[in-house]
Amino acid sequence: MLERINSYIWNAGLLVLLLGTGIFLTVKTKFFQLRHAGYIFRSIKNSLKKGGSSQWKISASALAASMGTGNIVGVTAALAMGGAGAVFWMQVSAFFGMMLTYAENVLAMKFRRTEKDGRIIGGAVAYLRYGLGSKALAFAYGIFCILASLGMGNMTQSSAAAQAISGSFDISPVIIGIVISVFLFATVIGGIKSVGNAAQFMLPFAAVSYMVIAIAVIVMNFRNIPRALGDIVTGAFGIRQIGAGVFGSTVSVGLRHGVFSNEAGLGSSALIHSSAEDSDPHLQGMWSIFEVFLDTMVCCTLTALMVLTSGVPIEMGAVPIADAFSCVLGKWGGTASSVMIALFAICTMLGWCCCGEMAMRSMCRKKSAVMTYRLIFCICGGLGCTGALSDMWALSDIANGLMAIPNLLALLLLSGYVTIPHYKKCGK
Repeated sequence: MLERINSYIWNAGLLVLLLGTGIFLTVKTKFFQLRHAGYIFRSIKNSLKKGGSSQWKISASALAASMGTGNIVGVTAALAMGGAGAVFWMQVSAFFGMMLTYAENVLAMKFRRTEKDGRIIGGAVAYLRYGLGSKALAFAYGIFCILASLGMGNMTQSSAAAQAISGSFDISPVIIGIVISVFLFATVIGGIKSVGNAAQFMLPFAAVSYMVIAIAVIVMNFRNIPRALGDIVTGAFGIRQIGAGVFGSTVSVGLRHGVFSNEAGLGSSALIHSSAEDSDPHLQGMWSIFEVFLDTMVCCTLTALMVLTSGVPIEMGAVPIADAFSCVLGKWGGTASSVMIALFAICTMLGWCCCGEMAMRSMCRKKSAVMTYRLIFCICGGLGCTGALSDMWALSDIANGLMAIPNLLALLLLSGYVTIPHYKKCGK
């Protein structure tokens, strides 16, 4: 039933809308993410010097929300379901997704409002409500976002973490669920600032450690790199895939898992960046471009190449990652991969708690509603450990699609407000 609902939402129309909006914004801004990549990185570097830890906490929280199990088991799932060619379409999703998330953040900062009671109305909720003037769409998006935060940003992550940890350390998923719920409650009870404090330390450690091991595996199997790259390209456009009738599946799986990885088109990044002290729309947009680049272009590509070059059997889940890690770490490969997956999963859960909390604040004035959401989020994190990963993936895709539809329509209708920094500032 879940897969049937999923197929209705993630049909060809939504995929065309997703990719088409990204292409439209890319052309409108004259390929800003490509032509001015140097300026984007320099601006981010300067903002770190100027804004210091405050800006980094916001960006770390946004990165934490996207750099989760989608970068690891999400890639193996894409390889298992769509073949090596799905990786190519994940990269396509990321390239055009950079301008989707840029537009989301520019619009979010331009239409951000601070209510009399101090609540910040930001993200897609802000430009749906104040840009399009539709309270109904803003409310619907807020509901979908909360559902996604409990599904994709929570139960999916904890399910993957529990499978990895229980497989390596023979610990009951129930015990893992209790530990995760307690840890989440101790962290998120302090709100977005508390989450940012945790994310700014956990995420760099997890990301750098994972990428170092992945690069080591690829270097060890460097002779297989040409074959792996060839499989990705031929799998994306190969006649064999078209003849077998799976070409559409390859594209669909690649785009869907690309969105699951970097979340471009969902508006989640804009929710977190809306709380930034620096209200420059272009700066927050450029930070989001960097986040998508690091998430999918770098991390997901390393995961795919690591699995493909190592020659391990491809299947859904963390087993291929553990087998690939073993090329470098030997018998400790499974343990290391389990720890990495758990760290990434927890980071994502923390980041998505921020998204759901921002959505809740936008819809409800009562402070008790936010505390209730935090409590439900922590409970769902524990319950996800006992659920089947396939069911969690299906629920996540459904929630993603429901968020994407109103958000993409708003990006198209408000595209006139999406601008890039003045060319003189770009060194022109």
